[in-house]
Amino acid sequence: MQRSIFEDVQVAGTGAEVGAEVTSASRWFALYTTCRHEKRIAQHLSQREIEHYLPLYQADRKWRDGSRVTLDLPLFPGYIFVRIQRSQRVSVLSVPGALTVVGGTGGEPAPLPDGAIEALRTGLMQHRIEPHPLLRVGQLARIRSGAFAGMEGVVVRKKSGFRVVLTLEQIMQSVAVELDEEDVEPLTGERSSSSCLLEIGHRLCVQGS
Repeated sequence: MQRSIFEDVQVAGTGAEVGAEVTSASRWFALYTTCRHEKRIAQHLSQREIEHYLPLYQADRKWRDGSRVTLDLPLFPGYIFVRIQRSQRVSVLSVPGALTVVGGTGGEPAPLPDGAIEALRTGLMQHRIEPHPLLRVGQLARIRSGAFAGMEGVVVRKKSGFRVVLTLEQIMQSVAVELDEEDVEPLTGERSSSSCLLEIGHRLCVQGS
């Protein structure tokens, strides 16, 4: 439904990633993990020199004693992205806390496009991003500029501001990206020009907040 989506982290969050030599056959996959153990699992992947990407975002929390802290939390709770060859699947699943490599039709592991991971990384460096409830309905719109330029989605207007809600349908989770209103244009009566993301299972929603 859009052109590119997702890549590395810092800004409203930070990212964890380990580079390992990979061949041209290596692809990005979503690894489903034990909830609340994503960082520890990422450490195990690092020790085994398995290339991975754990997007993090910063969230303010208030403890019962009134003190406030800023925490780095997984952008997609329960998931880490790994760049592996299909033959490395068994090695990845031997990591404590790694449950399964997300699959597509027929139960085979479903690779993510490199452009999706790269767009996520770039977007996280340019915008504030946080988890967001899954969105499905609203007016079609296209992002006009920035790391997510050309991506299309659904607009839901609220009281003030704008956010872009990116949905990774393979893991059924969304994240919200702060955006200026002038960076979004409506697609009234226009057919989506970038349907390729439908084929890889990604959707983009734009929300006014």
